[in-house]
Amino acid sequence: MFVADQYQLLDFGDGRRLERFGPITLDRPCPAAEHFARSDRQLWQHADARFDGRNEEQGQWSYYRELPERWTVAYGPLQFELKRTEFGHLGLFPEQAENWDWIARVMSPLASGKGRGEGDSESLALLKVLNLFAYTGGSTMAAAASGAEVTHVDAAKNVVAWARRNAELSGLANAPIRWIAEDAIKFVKRELKRGNRYNAVIFDPPSYGHGPRGEVWRLSTHLPQLLSMCNELTNGRPTFMLLTCHTPGYDSTTLTDMMREVFGDEGVFVSRPLTIHSAAGNQLPSGVVVRWQPRTPNLQSLTTDP
Repeated sequence: MFVADQYQLLDFGDGRRLERFGPITLDRPCPAAEHFARSDRQLWQHADARFDGRNEEQGQWSYYRELPERWTVAYGPLQFELKRTEFGHLGLFPEQAENWDWIARVMSPLASGKGRGEGDSESLALLKVLNLFAYTGGSTMAAAASGAEVTHVDAAKNVVAWARRNAELSGLANAPIRWIAEDAIKFVKRELKRGNRYNAVIFDPPSYGHGPRGEVWRLSTHLPQLLSMCNELTNGRPTFMLLTCHTPGYDSTTLTDMMREVFGDEGVFVSRPLTIHSAAGNQLPSGVVVRWQPRTPNLQSLTTDP
């Protein structure tokens, strides 16, 4: 959970959300809040800026006082540079914070060697984690800070550069992170062809998107294919998988069934809605998470055939 002076959901309702990011309070659209009523309408008078979307790809900010172009907020040791974009995003999705905590918890025994099989500590010095659709790097930094070697992949070069700045701000400039601006499916196909393998994969795919060379991503079409390739990329023996989704129609049951088709029933699935608690204690729906781990934690050698 964020410390209140770093981030707080103040209120939501009528299709909008009011949030404080450090010293700045912002009023933005939120489809998930469409069917909720606002708890305290007076709070909304304190917004420093408001975003209204003209369409799905861009919108306009209205300012009620002069604001810095960029500022930072912290989540524990992780630092995030924020800025207002033409899409209404800021570079931070606070509902992901519980996943960063989970990554740190699951990584702890593996990084210390307690989850390794005999000889594995000699085979691998670091857990190799692939973070796809990695955005500004929250999960990348959580994994790297916990001792992993991370490959960070996002289609947008400017977003990869943003994530890299966050890592530098967080004291992870020299951490073993590869920064890749590439289409997720193309990158995974190339890694398979090269024979590169990973221990764990993190996904946060959009409903729809474009790669750097015009590649089209549609979650309904491409997610099953990507999951199957990532199973191969981990030699069918991943140490963990973490999938988050914000696409309407894809609830925790649907996504769990999709992952079970690929990874089978040998592991433990934990799936549920993601939410953010407001200052009044109300819960704002914020997507779905599915986490998978083997029943017995292990770290298999990536040089061994499945």
